[in-house]
Amino acid sequence: MGRKSQCGRFTKAYRFMAVERMKRGEDVSALSRELGVSRQTLYTWRDQAEGAEVTPKPNVSQEAELRQQIARLKRLLAEKTLEVDFFKGAFEKVEARRRNSSDSGGTASGSTSAK
Repeated sequence: MGRKSQCGRFTKAYRFMAVERMKRGEDVSALSRELGVSRQTLYTWRDQAEGAEVTPKPNVSQEAELRQQIARLKRLLAEKTLEVDFFKGAFEKVEARRRNSSDSGGTASGSTSAK
């Protein structure tokens, strides 16, 4: 049974054999050393054999795009935080003016009290 195909990848039969040995309970670290592949590779082969979705690593352009998106979202969050702080300050000033006008003996809206 050949280990690698002509394109340099491990053959399906070789990967199947490795996965079967894992299923039988062989020590994955020892199997990894014996076969000359990483433990992660063995687990990836197992997941592929079981039909599990293997998440590919994002390529460089995807990573750059995600970094740009994160930077844009951070800027938007900072802007919204500034807006909230502005409106909180404005609300506090309005409340303070309202309290001052009612505490200073100003006339209350509504009916007059003397007669």
